[in-house]
Amino acid sequence: MAKKKQVVKREFALIDESNRKSEISFFSNDEKIAPVPQYVFENLKHQLRPYQKQALFNLNWTQRDVNSNKYNHLMFNMATGSGKTDLMAAIVLYMYGEYGYRNFLFVSNTNAVVEKTKENFLNETGGKYLFSQPINIDGKRINIKDVNRFSNQMSNDTIQMKLTTVQSLSNELLSIRENGLTFDDLENQKIVILADEAHHFNASTKKDKLTQHTWEALLDKIRQANSANRQFEFTATIDVDKEEVYQKYRDKIIYKYELDKFMGEGYSKSVYRLQANNSDKEKMLNAVLLSQYRKRLAKKHNIADFKPVILFKSNLVKVSKQAQAEFLQLIEGLTASDLTQFIADQLKITHSEALRHTYEYWKNVDMTEAVSEIKRDFERKTSVNVNDTASEGILGDKADFKKLNTLEDPNNPIRTIFAVAKLTEGWDVLNLFDIVRIGEQSTTLMQTNSEAQLIGRGARYYPFEYEGERSYTRRFNSKENDMYLLESLYYHTINDSKYINNLHKSFDKMNLVSENDDDSNYQILSAKVKEGFQRTKVYKRGKLYQNKQEDVPAEDYSNIGAYGVDSKTMMVNVNSSTMEAGVSAAYDNETADVQKTVCDFYKASDRRLIKKAMARDRFYRYDVLSTYVPKLKSIEEFITSNDWLGRLKVVALVSDDSIELSMEERCQIVQKALTKIKEKIKQNYQKKRGTKEFYPVPISSIVHDYSKRVYTGERSQVSESIFSVDMSKKSWFVYDRAIVDHLEHEFISMIGRFVDDNELTKKYDDVYLIRNEETIDGLKIFEFQPGEDGVRHYQGFMPDFILYLADRDQQLAYQIFAEPKGDQLLNKDGWKQTLLESLDNIEVIAENEKIKLLGLKFYLRGDQNHIEEELSNKLGIDYRGFKFSMDKQK
Repeated sequence: MAKKKQVVKREFALIDESNRKSEISFFSNDEKIAPVPQYVFENLKHQLRPYQKQALFNLNWTQRDVNSNKYNHLMFNMATGSGKTDLMAAIVLYMYGEYGYRNFLFVSNTNAVVEKTKENFLNETGGKYLFSQPINIDGKRINIKDVNRFSNQMSNDTIQMKLTTVQSLSNELLSIRENGLTFDDLENQKIVILADEAHHFNASTKKDKLTQHTWEALLDKIRQANSANRQFEFTATIDVDKEEVYQKYRDKIIYKYELDKFMGEGYSKSVYRLQANNSDKEKMLNAVLLSQYRKRLAKKHNIADFKPVILFKSNLVKVSKQAQAEFLQLIEGLTASDLTQFIADQLKITHSEALRHTYEYWKNVDMTEAVSEIKRDFERKTSVNVNDTASEGILGDKADFKKLNTLEDPNNPIRTIFAVAKLTEGWDVLNLFDIVRIGEQSTTLMQTNSEAQLIGRGARYYPFEYEGERSYTRRFNSKENDMYLLESLYYHTINDSKYINNLHKSFDKMNLVSENDDDSNYQILSAKVKEGFQRTKVYKRGKLYQNKQEDVPAEDYSNIGAYGVDSKTMMVNVNSSTMEAGVSAAYDNETADVQKTVCDFYKASDRRLIKKAMARDRFYRYDVLSTYVPKLKSIEEFITSNDWLGRLKVVALVSDDSIELSMEERCQIVQKALTKIKEKIKQNYQKKRGTKEFYPVPISSIVHDYSKRVYTGERSQVSESIFSVDMSKKSWFVYDRAIVDHLEHEFISMIGRFVDDNELTKKYDDVYLIRNEETIDGLKIFEFQPGEDGVRHYQGFMPDFILYLADRDQQLAYQIFAEPKGDQLLNKDGWKQTLLESLDNIEVIAENEKIKLLGLKFYLRGDQNHIEEELSNKLGIDYRGFKFSMDKQK
């Protein structure tokens, strides 16, 4: 990690005053520090994060001050990606609702930022729109209108917005034109100026010399045209280390939220540098393998529409175009043998933890299938070259604007971008996970400054949904499993000392936290298949069994349970959705423990609320919904029938049962519930389900050497620790070491007692416990019938252990699935236990009828489920109530 620079201590009077007022606000009736009105939050599409709320609080007290005109020029100095535009949207609502401002002038220095902000403020049907629909303040519907000049004739229910570059604004005001904005307009009407990327508007200040013909002077003149005008500036990179800039802003910066704090609080991806002296083609292929592994990892964990994007950055247009041509040629000519050899060669030399695990994954898959997939995902039509100009940024070409500003859209096919990314202000990409530096480039500080800015933008967090919850902060901060890759940005670059030194300086300037991709605080634990086991007939000829899958016919989607939705209760965590991030799991558990019913679908009195919530989502129009629910006759049936949502109760988890929810809050909670239902329906329609027909798989194809990355730093819970146990003398365990947590070790010890007491070996010649390791894609079984609640689960289940028992001629063989499970996961994973217990009446396709598959209940700590007794009974072994200890053999 780069060392932090030493900087001169700077004091900001407004921030100090805001902190003081924030401390006393809860105990004061002073209206100058009254809370921000609730309608501001209710009319935003996104819940504001705590730091955004603090920024709004700081603005609020300045505008309520009796001398508020002295606060007519303020700056918000906030990190790239921290949601400055969301804050602007909140300020628009606040200044309109509290002080009657109807005219808002948004300015920036590039068309890219202006076009992006138009999508945010004006395009109600776009995915980037920031307001709720419709905007409603005090019972009045408020419209936002795009204007060229501000009109006095406009309705009081209309907010007028003019969005323009500062260059165009200067030309417009200094040369009179028809329908253009004039200084007379500015004198006669009060306006709010929203100046984005405001560090560009300090030319006179930096030169310490007043100049009439600068953007800075132009904005000063507009602000001063009317004493009621306000100018609010936003930037991530104001250079207050310069004395002239500091003197200008020392009493104007109302809020600071810098990049290191933003990243430290988990609102960004983690940033890693991959430094190597590889060729460009090797770096390209490494990025592709890492990116495609992320995509497969997301799919494995049922994360929908996860599409990681790679940016290949060059310093010259011709180099960028050549790089794209070489990349497409590389992918087109790739073969399975080429990729196999590349992975084998790279494994010998790589020091990258991420790449090593990526290689380990790919070397154990069907390489022909992998190459076909890579060619499909990285073909010409999924690649775009957007070479920019110095003034426009990579979004300067309007033809590419939509492609680049909608990269998260599942219908946008782009996976690779080739660009001379000099300026990237306005690029709101979230699913950029790899930036690859192409070609021999200069190592000047100016060059690395632009690269650091690009990395800062790429570090924006992608809020994907995992296990039914969407998070806006990192969830996988340790590297215990590869899920952290879904929250990490990798910068692939050269290993040149001068360049790295300059890059560190650039990171320091931005307070950007970056780490090398090394093994500090982690260790790699490995388990090898014992040579003795590899010589056995069980390894060479033995079989394990997993069930076949079949397509779910459309007619079987006859109720909501078939889509994996609980038809009785849908929980919405109000606390977590409001805070959005920054609270620990423990805090969530403490505060979100009171259930408050929001609506019952079976109550006629709640029907109006339900229909209003549905009307806000186009998915719940019959023409759309019926494409996923072909058995549905009408929306009314969907709401009222017991087969669908007729029995559903929507429950909010709140911190205090006395909290009264407004009608709009209730509607938003129902919307969240409907969104969860929508995603389940879309995810689980036209899926495959398990059958009762099991088929053989060679044991040798399941049991492989494997490694596991284990965190070695401090932990909050000892039970989470993973350790390695020597199993070399335990002939019944197929690996030389067991890589386990405490609960798994306890289960293995229980099986060991059966063996050591000769209870199993008396009856069976072959006794082997197999670790069904997910990192090498072990054996999965699939649910073939819904549980008692009628809810279907289509994802595969990979039990942690398989106990294999067979007599001398393998005429009698048992395959017993077992899963140690922590108490906290019992409810969530209850369907898995039901599946294990249902393995009695199945059809095994085998050489004889004596192949038996069994499943045990979950093994709980201390054998609370009495698995020893259950196993004894199922196998016809005398149960003796063995006592055991938890001695570990490390």
